[in-house]
Amino acid sequence: PPAATKIDSMADVKAKAGLEDIVATDSGICFIDGDRGVLSYRGYDIHDLARFATFEEVCYLLWHGRLPVKAELGDLQSQLAAARPLPEAVIRFMRMLPPGDGMDALRTLTSVLAHYDADAADNSPRASYRKAIRLTGQMASLVATWGRMQQGGGPIAPDPVLSHAANFLYMLTGQKPDPVSTRAMDVALTLHADHELNASTFAARVAAATLTDMHSAVVAGVGTLKGPLHGGANAEVMKMLLEIGQDAPPERIDAYVRGKLARKEKISGFGHRVYTTEDPRATHLRQMSRELGARAGNLTWFEMSERIEAIVKGEKKLNPNVDFYSASTYYTMGIAIDLYTPIFAVSRISGWSAHVLEQLSNNRLIRPRAEYTGPAYPQTWVPMEQR
Repeated sequence: PPAATKIDSMADVKAKAGLEDIVATDSGICFIDGDRGVLSYRGYDIHDLARFATFEEVCYLLWHGRLPVKAELGDLQSQLAAARPLPEAVIRFMRMLPPGDGMDALRTLTSVLAHYDADAADNSPRASYRKAIRLTGQMASLVATWGRMQQGGGPIAPDPVLSHAANFLYMLTGQKPDPVSTRAMDVALTLHADHELNASTFAARVAAATLTDMHSAVVAGVGTLKGPLHGGANAEVMKMLLEIGQDAPPERIDAYVRGKLARKEKISGFGHRVYTTEDPRATHLRQMSRELGARAGNLTWFEMSERIEAIVKGEKKLNPNVDFYSASTYYTMGIAIDLYTPIFAVSRISGWSAHVLEQLSNNRLIRPRAEYTGPAYPQTWVPMEQR
C-alpha cells in the first residue's frame, strides 16, 4: 500500500464530506485497492481465503497477523467452543426484551455480556485477546438464539464438535447443517470479517482509543452498523426481490428496476464508496447464490438478481457490492431477513476486535479537528434587555 502523506499543519488539511479518502491511521490488518478490486487480510487475497480458509483460520489471521499451524488452530477452536455458551442470566434478559429489530437486541445484549465477563475491566493485551475470542463466540450465539426465539423456539446449546459456521446454523435452526450450507456460511463469514476503516470499525477504534473496555468499543461498532447507510442493504435487497414477486415475468422485473432508476430511487446492493470495479466479495456470493439455488431446485431469486444486475450495470454503470447476492444466499438458506445485518456482526466482530487490539497496542486518543464554518469571531455580546 502507498505510504500515507504526512500532514504538517492544519493548513494542509482539507475537509472532505464523510472523510472520504482521508488517511486516519496506520493499520496492518486490511488492504483495499478499489480500482483493481483487491481486498486482502494481512496480505492474503480474499479470493484465496474464500476458497481455502475456514472462518476460524481467518480470525486467527486477523488477530495474530499470520495463519495458524494445526495445533494453534485446534487451540483456537477449543477456546471458541468454550466461549459460545451464553450466561443463563443473559438468556433470561433476552427473554425480557420486546420483539423487534435484531440489531436493537444485539446492541443491548452485547452490552449485557460485559457484566458477566471476568475480564471486562482489564485492558491488558492478554485480557483483551481473551475478550476478542469470547465476544466472537458469544455474538454468534446471541444472534442465533435471538433468531430462534423470534420464531417461537427455545435456546439450543452449542455443540463443541461443530465449527463456528455449523454451530451458528445449528443453534438457529435446531438441525445439524449439511456440508454445503456449512461451507456457504463459512465463506459468508470470511467475506464479511473485515473491511479496513469502514464506519463501524472506525467507531470501534475511536471508542477503544479512549481506553474504554472492549465491550463498549464493540457496542459502538454494533450501533454504527445498525445505521442504514452502513448495514442493512442486503435486507433491503431481499425485500425488493419479494416485492417484485417470485413469479414475476422478465418484463415486470425490467419495468420495476427501470422505474426506480427513472425516479432516481436507490437500488440497494449496488455501488461502493471504495470500489470502482466489482466488489471482490460479490464474486463469491454470486456463485453461492447460484449453487444454493440449484441445490434447492429454485433458481428464481438468483436469476432475478442476475437480471437486475445486468440492468443496473448497463444503465448506471454500477457493480453489485457484498450485500446484493448475500440477500438471495441467506434467503435460500432459510434465514429470516431480520437477521441479515446481525449476521454481518457475527462475522465483523473478528475484524472489530482485531482493530481494537491493534489500536490498544500503540494507542493515541483519536481527536480530529473540524473546519469551522460558523459566525465570524469575535461576536459582540449583547445584554438580554438589548436583544
